[in-house]
Order: sequence, then C-alpha cells, then structure tokens
Amino acid sequence: MEYVIEMLNIRKEFPGIVANDNITLQLKKGEIHALLGENGAGKSTLMNVLFGLYKPEKGEIKVSGKQVNISNPNIANELGIGMVHQHFMLVDTFTVTENIILGTEPTKGGTINIRDAEKRVKEISEKYHLAVDPSAKISEISVGMQQRVEILKTLYRGADILIFDEPTAVLTPQEIKELIQIFKTLINEGKSIILITHKLKEIMEVCDRVTVIRKGKGIGTVDVQETNENELASLMVGREVTFKTEKAAANPKHEVLKIENLVVKDSRNITAVDHLNLSIRAGEIVGIAGVDGNGQTELIEAVTGLRKAESGSIKLNDKEIINLSPRKVTETGIGHIPQDRHKHGLVLDFPIGENMVLQTYYKHPYSNKTVLNFKTIYEKAKKLIEEFDVRTPSITTLARALSGGNQQKAIIGREVDRDPDLLIAAQPTRGLDVGAIEFIHRRLIEQRDKGKAVLLLSFELDEIMNVSDRIAVIYEGKINDIVLPQETSEQELGLLMAGSKRREAGAGL
Repeated sequence: MEYVIEMLNIRKEFPGIVANDNITLQLKKGEIHALLGENGAGKSTLMNVLFGLYKPEKGEIKVSGKQVNISNPNIANELGIGMVHQHFMLVDTFTVTENIILGTEPTKGGTINIRDAEKRVKEISEKYHLAVDPSAKISEISVGMQQRVEILKTLYRGADILIFDEPTAVLTPQEIKELIQIFKTLINEGKSIILITHKLKEIMEVCDRVTVIRKGKGIGTVDVQETNENELASLMVGREVTFKTEKAAANPKHEVLKIENLVVKDSRNITAVDHLNLSIRAGEIVGIAGVDGNGQTELIEAVTGLRKAESGSIKLNDKEIINLSPRKVTETGIGHIPQDRHKHGLVLDFPIGENMVLQTYYKHPYSNKTVLNFKTIYEKAKKLIEEFDVRTPSITTLARALSGGNQQKAIIGREVDRDPDLLIAAQPTRGLDVGAIEFIHRRLIEQRDKGKAVLLLSFELDEIMNVSDRIAVIYEGKINDIVLPQETSEQELGLLMAGSKRREAGAGL
C-alpha cells in the first residue's frame, strides 16, 4: 500500500513535556483521515510538525514513499501540503484575491497583476465549487466564506494534501453541510485530507479512517465503518462518556436578568446590538444561538461591563446595572466565564493559585486592604483545584502552562464558587474534548438546579440544544425568536440564525 503521507514514530518535546511520543500516522491517497484526541493530546503539534512549523526530535516523514525534511511551511507547500488553521490567517482589510496570493504575488513589470490573479482564483473556485467573490473584502464576508478563502489559498499554492484544524468550530449547520460537500469534491479531484476534530458525528459522517492519540501517545488507527461514536469517545479519553446531558425539567422562578431596548456599538462604531430585549429567570438556562458576528459578543460585554452601551436598560434583580464597571457588575451578583479565556479569564503569567482569587483577592480573608494573605489564597485555590478537577503540576504553576480544558475548569471553579445569581457562560466548551465538555455541562446544570439563572452563549448547536431550557436566536443584533429545544431542530435553528422567521423556517423543513 502506498501512502501519500507517512509520519513514522514522531517524537516532539517541549521543556518538561513530551507532546508527541512515537506517534505514527499514515494517510492514503484520496481518503479523509481524522486525527482525534483530547485537549493537549498533541494533535495540533503533530500537524505543525508535518507543516514544518515544528522540528521533531525523532522520527521520519515520507511523502509518496520518499523521506523528506520539512523544515518550514514553504517546503511543505512545495511538497503539496497545505494547512487550514483553526484561527484563520487572513488580513481583514484585503480582498479575497489579495489574501490568496499573499506571498506568491504574480507580477508584470514589477507591479502586482491583480487581474490575472483574480481570474486564476475564479477558475479554482469554480473547479472546486467554492463560490467566493474574488474582489470582496474579508471584513465584509461571513465566517463560512472566510474559510473557503483559506481553502482556496492552499489550492492556489498547489496543495494535494490538505490539513484542516477544527474546521467546523464556528460554522452554522448549513455551512457545515456545505463544507462536507467541499471535502467530497476535493477527494473526487484526487486530493487527500487530514481532519483534526473533536466532533465524533462528523468523523462518522465524512471520514474513512481515524487515528486516535491520548496524552501524546498513539492509541491506534481504526476504520470508521467498523467503529461507532461511543467506542471512539472511549478510545479518546480512556473511559465511558455520556453524550446526553441528564437533567430534570427546569423550574423557573422570579426574573433575574431583564434587558430592554439595549443598543451597543462594536469597535468599528457600528450598531451590533439593536434594541434587544431578553429576560432570564432563576432556575433556567437560556441559550443564545446565532452565527458569529450577530451581536452576541457585544451583548455579553455590555452585560458584564466590558463594553459601554449606547442606550437601553440592563437590570439584575430589578437593579439597574447598565454601564457599571466590571468589578461593580461582578459584585452585584454576576459570574462570567468569558469567550476569550486568555484575554478576559486569566492572567497567564500568574500562578494558577492566584488566578483562582482574581475576583475576590481584595476582600477579607484574602487581603487586609493593603497586604495579600497568600497562605489563605493558596488554601482556597487548593480546595477549588481539587473540587473542579483542575489538573496542574502544582498550585504555583503558571496559568499559561495548563491545557485549555484545565484553564477553563479553573475559571469555572472561580466563578461558580462566588455563588452568583446569574452565571454567564460564553463559549464554555470551545475547543474542549468530550470529557471536559461533559464536566462543564454538569456544572452549568448544577447551578440551574440551585436556583441560579444561567445565560449560555455557544456556536455549538449540539450544546445549545442539549443544555438550554429556552433558546434565544440572535440575528443582526436582535432576538429573532425564542424556541424550546424539544420543539425545534438544528435545521430550523440554522434557518432562524440566518434570519428566517419561525413560520418560514418551519416551512423550509
């Protein structure tokens, strides 16, 4: 059997950690091969080795049977290997074509020949059914379209082997369907694909084989036709995993959060939240479903005091909190698991122990207003780290050294321990594996069952359907509709997220 890619016994070390411990991955021509593993298992590291971003300590890489040394991404490109990263590498102010040709600009007499480039981009996009306007600005196109631009970028450079890192993380169900269709077109055109994903449903639907890695070691490669989601989850985390979040029916009480006619502008001074109304009661989880960029980030930032609102009202337990500082908002009874855990959730260069009291360090018993009581701080941190299963070498380890899942558990522990009346969870499981997701969902439901109000923002429709008691669909800064998970479907939600009204969405099923 000839493989287009062979990564044999790859070992990659970082100070104090073996990220890839003798891993082997073999990609056949014309297959979609999934790379599956928990957070911190070493998947992205392995692909960064293949793409020339990291140099392995041991092991060899073969392309079509020949041993190669991929010391940088340009060599990877020359060998026909392209990578579509999880966070798109695009320049917002450039056009689609300008982004695609960046670094390989065709010139005529010393000037860039943009017309020729646009023509070539159009040809490739038509060949692979990747409908994109070559002259559109990146800032003006949807996330799904931006992803197509990333794919076109790799095809423009002549890639035959495409690596996709978590490609469906920010797409609507319709865009995911379109992407799966694109994968099939690429395979029909003779390409081969490696797909890094946490989503077992997608692996079962679209992949031929799957290589599982756990804690940096290769667990094995299995045929998708000979396995199932439960078996893959067990291989990935080393134990049985429950997919359906068990929860009793909600028993909502009094209103905790009331938002009326809220208007918030984004960083470009354009209205992102447009006279929005929303109410959340004690003892319920309200999920916000929407395509990224429809005002959900600005809404959360306005409620938590991170962004000034233009007008409207935000009341917590009947008390007006609009445009209070983040600390004052916190003190009124709001807990916040932020969308960007690095930017707003942690001080990465502080020990994890000190991160556990970021919201309360200035209060008794952690300080006497002038001096911090480190003994008490670290006792408290130790208790929370144990309770929330934060896996860290010690309580003095820097927050940045922890995996994404453990950083998230630390933030949740800190916010839940303060016993807020309203817990805001923005993208709480983004990029996390099934084991960590199960843990976090359980904690959100525990808060609800204790009579707290929970606001969940997620781009994962599975999560919204599974955890929410009511779903508020946001479109262009307004709540388009509020539906019950048991009375809707992912398809209908996707249509509502694209601006359809419920009657039209129902008719389109």
